[in-house]
Amino acid sequence: MAVVEAETRVFLEVRRRLQSALLILGEPDEGGMNLDISVTPTSLLMRSPDGCTEIRLPAGVRLAPSSCGGLQYISGDGLHLRLRAQAESSPQPISGFNQSLQAQECCSFYCQSCGEVTIKDRKLLRVLPLPSENWSALVGEWCCHPDPFANKPLHPRENDCFVGDSFFLVNSRSDLEQEPKANTKVICKRCKVMLGETVSSETTKFYMTEVIVQPSEGSFPNIPRSQFVQSVIARCLVELCTARSTFRFTIQGQDGKVYILLWVLNSDSLVMEPLSSSGCIRKFPLLEDSLEADSGSAWNAIKVLYQPCIKSRNKELASSWEGDISVHPLTLPSTTCLELLLILSRNNASLPLSLRQMNSFQE
Repeated sequence: MAVVEAETRVFLEVRRRLQSALLILGEPDEGGMNLDISVTPTSLLMRSPDGCTEIRLPAGVRLAPSSCGGLQYISGDGLHLRLRAQAESSPQPISGFNQSLQAQECCSFYCQSCGEVTIKDRKLLRVLPLPSENWSALVGEWCCHPDPFANKPLHPRENDCFVGDSFFLVNSRSDLEQEPKANTKVICKRCKVMLGETVSSETTKFYMTEVIVQPSEGSFPNIPRSQFVQSVIARCLVELCTARSTFRFTIQGQDGKVYILLWVLNSDSLVMEPLSSSGCIRKFPLLEDSLEADSGSAWNAIKVLYQPCIKSRNKELASSWEGDISVHPLTLPSTTCLELLLILSRNNASLPLSLRQMNSFQE
């Protein structure tokens, strides 16, 4: 039990694989009342002369109060302590929205920003994953004879959908009033947002961050933009880290310009931060301004280090990463790259001071 001031900011990160938790009791505001703070297996209790405030842990998360260790005070940050923790092995996924495609399913493609239908009632007979973005450059390493795939790009047929790291490839012949030119932008008719680009006269690339794919009998889900973008990016990063053991990424625009360098640290964290208050019960929300503060759900968080590369920042570092074959490029519309940078900056600012940087990277 510790005695601290009122209006204490509480931060908790639970690592599922390590079965450990980091609890930070932030520095109090001046002039607050003294509080007794107790850690129980399922909650934090704050007692004052005016009453008791309970902050409940998410369902499936339990702490071991007797295991408290590593107690230290960091100026400007607060009291840090580590505990053993138990968490469900399969909590809700990072993404609050799953738009995985299934073969033999009739789907519609919507603009995520405004809900405009881009492709209506398309039956997908084949949904196939694409190889890595640079697969053709590696063929020479695999074959002892001339490249058998030279000048043979992968284009979907009319009822196909090919799934890349951050995009869908579909045949758009039946949906177009006139034949488009290759390498032109695909713009939403209603809100004028860039949804993708044409790869050839019959093939269109839609970026996963710009479209929502739903079964035709379903309705368009209204998801806040920032929540959707970070959910899609987080899912892409986790899948790439798992499938290819790749942990460093360059986030680049469709023009090839690098906007962000990302280094994935782990994807098994539950990061929770309740707003400080008194005389009421609060549950941990996501670090996402679009979600209600009384949400009782626990969501995975992916922990990354990042460096912005806009306005010629980190130019040499970006150049060295681009030349490193262990770094994977992830291509998005340029405006979405800037959106993601703002999301990272905002989420970074919400962390305790001691967790915002590691070496020269921001966390």
